[in-house]
Amino acid sequence: MTKLSVNINKIATLRNSRGGNVPNLLQVAKDIQKFGAEGITVHPRPDERHIRYQDARDLVSVVHTEYNIEGNPQHNFIDLVLECKPTQVTLVPDAIGALTSNAGWDTIKHQAYLKEVIAEFKRNNIRTSIFVDPVLAMVEGAKETGTDRIELYTEEFAHQYGLGNKKGIESYTAAAVLANELGLGINAGHDLSLDNIKFFKENIPGLLEVSIGHALISESLYLGLENVVNMYLQRLK
Repeated sequence: MTKLSVNINKIATLRNSRGGNVPNLLQVAKDIQKFGAEGITVHPRPDERHIRYQDARDLVSVVHTEYNIEGNPQHNFIDLVLECKPTQVTLVPDAIGALTSNAGWDTIKHQAYLKEVIAEFKRNNIRTSIFVDPVLAMVEGAKETGTDRIELYTEEFAHQYGLGNKKGIESYTAAAVLANELGLGINAGHDLSLDNIKFFKENIPGLLEVSIGHALISESLYLGLENVVNMYLQRLK
């Protein structure tokens, strides 16, 4: 069964918009796990506009499922991950100031850098995953970095699926097949939703985990957080 990790960045965005501690990020993380999700994901950015570095530290004692910290491996981020020692670190090539993640790594151009960073995390027994586009050469390059997993960047799939083009899944399926052959674990995330998650899961062999935040929180405004978490779990069975 594919695991559901819920990205709680949007909860932090809502909290930060008013100051104070409403909604309570730690309580939401506890509740999401109680509702059945198998992981919590956070993506702190340098400007701390949603998840703060202290949030990542505070969540260590709260997350009893899988804890996934995403981000660009700048020095402060690396130090944070080594301090928190989450289950998994997902490396994302975000430009400083980027609104959201918008591309995977060039695992050939940045291979030496990724190797160095990944080796440091693995020395500390932290599972590593790197964000990649569904391009076979990038999957092959990922294997050379020493990463445990890749996370398929799914924005283009979601866009094509929304247009009714189900063939948009084909490059993702091919990337997953290659990753399986190379012994890489497969995660996925970005714009996955209740509408497209079942189709995506059915076409990605060996899909271990999805990380979903924006859509899940938005859907919860209408349907309720506990209900939506369980709707995702049903689709991922």
